[in-house]
Amino acid sequence: MQVVLAASIISKSGKPLVSRQFVDMSRIRIEGYLAAFPKLVGTGKQHTYVETENVRYVYQPIESLYLLLVTNKQSNILEDLDTLRLLSKLVPEYSYSLDEEGICKTAFEIIFAFDEAISLGHKENVTVAQVKQYCEMESHEERLHKLVLQSKINDTKDVMKRKASEIDKSKIEKNRGERGGFMPLQSMSSGRIDSGFGSDTSLPSTGGGYGSSSGFGLTTDIDSFSTKSKGRPAASATAPPKGLGMQLGKTQRTNQFLESLKAEGEVIVEDVRPTVGQSKPVAPPPTDPVTLNAEEKLNVTLKRDGGISNFDVQGTLSLQILNQDDGHIQVQVETGGNPAILFKTHPNINKELFNNENILGLKDPSRPFPTGQSGDGVSLLKWRMQSGDESLVPLSINCWPSVSGNETYVNIEYEAFSLFDLQNVVISVPLPALREAPSVRQVDGDWRFDSRNSVLEWSIVLIDNSNRSGSMEFVVPPADPASFFPISVRFTAASTFSDLKVANILPLGGGPVPKFSQRTLLSTETYQVV
Repeated sequence: MQVVLAASIISKSGKPLVSRQFVDMSRIRIEGYLAAFPKLVGTGKQHTYVETENVRYVYQPIESLYLLLVTNKQSNILEDLDTLRLLSKLVPEYSYSLDEEGICKTAFEIIFAFDEAISLGHKENVTVAQVKQYCEMESHEERLHKLVLQSKINDTKDVMKRKASEIDKSKIEKNRGERGGFMPLQSMSSGRIDSGFGSDTSLPSTGGGYGSSSGFGLTTDIDSFSTKSKGRPAASATAPPKGLGMQLGKTQRTNQFLESLKAEGEVIVEDVRPTVGQSKPVAPPPTDPVTLNAEEKLNVTLKRDGGISNFDVQGTLSLQILNQDDGHIQVQVETGGNPAILFKTHPNINKELFNNENILGLKDPSRPFPTGQSGDGVSLLKWRMQSGDESLVPLSINCWPSVSGNETYVNIEYEAFSLFDLQNVVISVPLPALREAPSVRQVDGDWRFDSRNSVLEWSIVLIDNSNRSGSMEFVVPPADPASFFPISVRFTAASTFSDLKVANILPLGGGPVPKFSQRTLLSTETYQVV
């Protein structure tokens, strides 16, 4: 029976740097074991283990240190060596240098990783990527909860703004009535003004520049309160917007429904809200005076036998400004020089300035950019790329179903493009109707069976240079190979195809350059293998 008594990292002289015991053991006993080890290791020997009367030492040199397992003599030496190999891969992941100083500074991280690899003296069936994921404790439910909470906050702020606007309009209407001899507001309780005014008067528009948070263009905040009334009664200024009181309750019921779905085990990818103007989860609010978001949406359709049916990238550069004083700026950008990407500026942006100098500025330099924008802000630049080159696909999927007797073996492989590090990768494979979960024989990463939708989800936390390719094999009862398609994929990346970057912020008033930050995101909108 394999029992690992302790996993330790010691110096060549026997000084213990990190030691994790997995059974009850006194400090004097483990220190005695570790102090005796250097005396048992002979010079010039090629063995990787040493035995005494009571224990066995399985070790591996790590530069000037030893990675050491102390086990009982009844343990399986092959499993001990496999455990040792796993720990030897984990140590460089958490220690920036393989010397005494580096090990001591990251001792707790190494101990936590050892705990995920070994439980009660027995090796867990985990990979390095899984151990890193468990230690990071990244939670999809926590992110979803924060997005839902932020959406509620934003909805409440919108309602507050609309309510404040209604109150301001009511005050303006009341003041106008007092100055112009209009009837008192009590006579307007019916919602109509029965008598016409003596002269045609209208409120001047208070909107200017960009106006509302929906984007560019001139808007008037109180145009509905115009008092031109030639035979046409005006609406009551004190009447609240129809249905305003029901919108909050409606949102709460929707969120309760989503919470009940999560309680039943359903994975909610994004918060789908029925309210107008809120069609996607809200990003965390910006903290810097100026924030620029470069986001690309990827639409890809791959053929199951090889080849590509559709490849489309659509990108947007948006701007958010917190303070109005920082609105008189221009944005200088750097493009990746990809001739396949077509850029298009907003109509209010100086197109010639962008084409000649890669500077995004308003046609009228005296006007500032809008502030207080909700969502991602105002869009300055859009671009698009279409191609039929399969080598540009960030992640290719190969699925090989084969029927053998009363079972169907399904092998799935992925291969990632070397220019992108993909995060939170989920490959969803549809399955025929099953009573039980499929038998997964081998997987690089994690898997989950969604019994409600009969879908097998293969997830990889991070795909980088250490795991550009991977595979999974599972077995189900006899099934038509076509039932495993279409395969859906979703992921995110911090790099984009356009490689667009913000080079500088240019203040037009000659003042200091405001602090700015840039967020870059590549995400999948539709990504399928059909």
